[in-house]
Amino acid sequence: MNALHRRTLTGTTLVVLGLLFVAGVVLSGALLRGLRLDLTENRLYTLSEGTRAILERLEEPVHLTFYFSEHATGDIPQLRTYANRVRELLEEMAQVAGGKLQLEVIDPQPFSEEEDRATAFGLQAVPLGDGASSLFFGLAGTNSTDGQMAIPFFQPDKEAFLEYDIAKLISGLSGESKPVVGLISTLDLGPGFDPAARRVTDGQVIYEEMRNLFEVKRLEPTVTRIDDGIQLLMLVHPRGLSADTLYAIDQFVLRGGRLLVFVDPHSEMQQSGADADPAAAMFEGKSSDLKELFAAWGVKYDPDRVVLDGQTALQIQVRPDRPPVRHLAILGLGPEQLNQDDVVSADLGVVNFSTAGYFLPAEGATTRLEALAQSSGAAMTVPSERVRFLPDPEQLFADFTPTGERYVLAARLSGKLKTAFPDRKDEGHLAESKGEAGIILVADTDLLSDRLWVQIQQFFGQRLVNAFADNGNFVVNAVDNLTGSSDLIKVRTRPTSRRPFTTVEALKRQADDRFRAKEQELQAQLSETERRLTELQKARNDQGSTLLTPEQRAELQRFQQEKLRIRKELRQVRRQLDADIDALGAKLKFINIVGVPLLVTLAAVGFALWRARRRKEARA
Repeated sequence: MNALHRRTLTGTTLVVLGLLFVAGVVLSGALLRGLRLDLTENRLYTLSEGTRAILERLEEPVHLTFYFSEHATGDIPQLRTYANRVRELLEEMAQVAGGKLQLEVIDPQPFSEEEDRATAFGLQAVPLGDGASSLFFGLAGTNSTDGQMAIPFFQPDKEAFLEYDIAKLISGLSGESKPVVGLISTLDLGPGFDPAARRVTDGQVIYEEMRNLFEVKRLEPTVTRIDDGIQLLMLVHPRGLSADTLYAIDQFVLRGGRLLVFVDPHSEMQQSGADADPAAAMFEGKSSDLKELFAAWGVKYDPDRVVLDGQTALQIQVRPDRPPVRHLAILGLGPEQLNQDDVVSADLGVVNFSTAGYFLPAEGATTRLEALAQSSGAAMTVPSERVRFLPDPEQLFADFTPTGERYVLAARLSGKLKTAFPDRKDEGHLAESKGEAGIILVADTDLLSDRLWVQIQQFFGQRLVNAFADNGNFVVNAVDNLTGSSDLIKVRTRPTSRRPFTTVEALKRQADDRFRAKEQELQAQLSETERRLTELQKARNDQGSTLLTPEQRAELQRFQQEKLRIRKELRQVRRQLDADIDALGAKLKFINIVGVPLLVTLAAVGFALWRARRRKEARA
């Protein structure tokens, strides 16, 4: 009877426990809906403060329609996975917005009204190849005043910018007016017309990005007054500006206007006019400066010197029949060279510079110059003429001797300013600034060019842009910060999931240095052999003879032996690099496959032994 009672009690207990488990799951699903634990290193799946601020600041409802061809992508699991990621992010944003953000998800069927609506919003329909269906994967947004914006297509390779793109769309629909940016540039940044090809040319991508985020007003380089309605003045490659234009910039800054300056000792973006003489254009100077203003602001800048950096130098393909070579004047600055305490440069991946100059605080300066981007310690400066007519970048290594100094390529300038024109007595003239200056200086214009940070492709008639560097982020962050809009900065500067193999890159750089040293040794041996052969030829009595003397043959044989030895060492350098990388990979595999499970097992065994000892002590 007792056994039957125990079995009945056990069965009842199991049923009760099962019911409690189901009830717990249902209850947790209801109470904890939308909650999740983000254990990624950089909290990649948590909304940033900037996004939350934009959502909480919404005053009028914003309606979002997420178009995704669920049925048509049944055989594309990778795209469906990314679509789930997009949908989850949109749902979380809607929840944070507290009813001000309305989300609708639509699977547009072929030849339906939903498909027509998606096309009308400007969403991109990608044919799937079966001839019957198209893929929609985009977002359309509207507000209460008939404003509308859209993301034509969510590119999976741009997942790092997913939250920013959506936050930018919501911010654009929130009804806030865009900050006004005045642009004075002697370079062609915007769209133009190519008379030779008779077609409209696309502008630089950074110019398009700025027009999406800000109200950009082009100002002539001859302007003599900067309107107070302009919140930020952006100077790009200021060349040949008159004294009146410089005075207008001076007074604009002293009145409290914000300034973003791009100067350059050698601007590769600078192009001569179609009617320019080719010979004169070849020797035309390509530097820019604000000499009078910099002197008044306590900034030293040499428009004739370029920074070379052995640690951050990028590899470029000079000729298709030769391997890539490192260019000491084309630099890829990573987090170690970017100021992580400033919102403009914090958490960026890589910002690429080319033939850049540098800034220094002038002696006795009352302003503060804070670096945003600087070289590594393995750097030096050379006259800009060295990079102007450079057939082979390897020539820069000939006398490359790092100074150990870190050169400031971009900086924030703050403090009280005095006018650079104390003798002017114009109406409303200011002798000093009313408050703290807001200026960012960049000693390079080429970082604005597409070639240094984006890859542009045509995709079904659409211009798709894939960023491989953060130049655009750096510039937009600077404009955002100077115009006072910080919410989008907090979204844009979030860390990405890209994890560069810094140790492997360091190994490659060391191997490259050893390889180059051996190549230079071989070249020196060749030059010495040629010199010895010439001396032996001159010492002969029969100089007209083409036959080699025994001494010349011995010298050639010695050189051949040295050549074989050095080539063997060159191969050894490459093999050692592969061996070092393989050893690093094997070490990581061992840690992941054996080390971590072994550590967990030892911890479990230790815990079990500790509990057993505690029980034994308790019984004793």
